[in-house]
Amino acid sequence: MSSSAIQSPFHQDCLRGKVALVTGGGSGIGFQIARQLGLHGASVVIMGRREKFLSEAVDQLHADGVAASFFTGDVRSRESAEASVAFTVKTYGRMDTLVNGAAGNFLANAHELKLKGFKTVMEIDTVGVFNMSSAAFPALRESGAGAIINITMTLHYGATWFQAHASAAKAAIDSLTRSLAMEWGSYGIRVNGIAPGPIADTPGMAKLSVGLGRDDANKHIPLGRMGTTFDIGMGAVFLVSSAASYVSGDTLVVDGAEWMYKEPLLKPEAVSRMSRAVEQRSRSMGPTSKL
Repeated sequence: MSSSAIQSPFHQDCLRGKVALVTGGGSGIGFQIARQLGLHGASVVIMGRREKFLSEAVDQLHADGVAASFFTGDVRSRESAEASVAFTVKTYGRMDTLVNGAAGNFLANAHELKLKGFKTVMEIDTVGVFNMSSAAFPALRESGAGAIINITMTLHYGATWFQAHASAAKAAIDSLTRSLAMEWGSYGIRVNGIAPGPIADTPGMAKLSVGLGRDDANKHIPLGRMGTTFDIGMGAVFLVSSAASYVSGDTLVVDGAEWMYKEPLLKPEAVSRMSRAVEQRSRSMGPTSKL
């Protein structure tokens, strides 16, 4: 069943009055997060570097009945970060939510990875999160019920092939999530993360799964399917809503248990046979007496 056919479990106006700024909101996960926040009552500003791309995304949001605008900017620039927040406040009168979704990634052997490539990913992902969060702090503090969501990944929970750069960036973001949650809680700002697993039909998945079919990917996901942008959007709605008013400093993993998957040493049927054999042997030996 496609995600468009699935009904949200949340009330359609549960975010009414909220105003969100979503970086990386022009496509993929970021766009769907912006869309779902808007469909549940929030006004949204999407931010990215390509104006035409953002304009087309806003047209799609308007077609869905979402109050949306866009701001062209680069999360790596402090000036751009501050200007995007100012634009959001000027356009909608306030700002309650920041979603740090902008990211850069590619596959690379660690021994061939150039410093420029490593720095680029760190700057977009980690520096971008810090830039946007610190720029948004005054507006979120003024809100009295501010929320930040940092989009991360599960790459660094163990280790991931060909992702040394992105793993380092996402590990740093998770650390920032905890630090900011601790320091900014007294200002009424909650800081959480969402760690998506393999999400179908997104630019990121297309880039990172070259030569890997959907059936191959599904074999390593205990729930048996790749995720959808709708799954991530629902996680974002929850974390922004009052249902998560006491949740801060956490990273919500939305991956169908993919990150912890391991190939079983034995087939389930073999384990069942072994268990029955042990049980039967135990019964045939009878109770043992203790001296």
